[in-house]
Amino acid sequence: MKHLYLIGGTMGVGKTTVGRILKRRLEACVLLDGDWCWDADPFVVNERTCAMVLDNICHLLNNFLACPDYRNVVFCWVMHQQSIIDGILRALRLEGVVLHPVSLICSEPALRARLGADVAAGIRNPDVIERSVARLPLYRELRSGLLDVSELTPEETAERIIGGM
Repeated sequence: MKHLYLIGGTMGVGKTTVGRILKRRLEACVLLDGDWCWDADPFVVNERTCAMVLDNICHLLNNFLACPDYRNVVFCWVMHQQSIIDGILRALRLEGVVLHPVSLICSEPALRARLGADVAAGIRNPDVIERSVARLPLYRELRSGLLDVSELTPEETAERIIGGM
């Protein structure tokens, strides 16, 4: 039996960190971060680039799901609209796959603190803070499990996801 963990959340909430922990803790696990499929300069967002990136993500996910050497696949990305999640799921071959969709959320002060630390460390640009905060309410509208990570460490978050939340 295969397991696919879809880890969504706004920028700075901890998706990638949690994904890396899940990769270490789950047996025969592979991690795909959607940002790896869209690390471009200039960063162009239009209908063509969105379609291309989603196609690339689905191709990679299908290959990982089909590979008998992996039992667990973790995918993390900013999936802030149900249409993004639905589009990915429609393109995947999910026979024999247990789906674990979860959206990580946190309080606005916690998100501002996390992103502020990233900005201070030179990891992110300052404009990400307002863009990320604006997306927080969107996750409550999705058909995925919600996990508030405001007071959780990444390790605790991973444990909750493994335990079914």
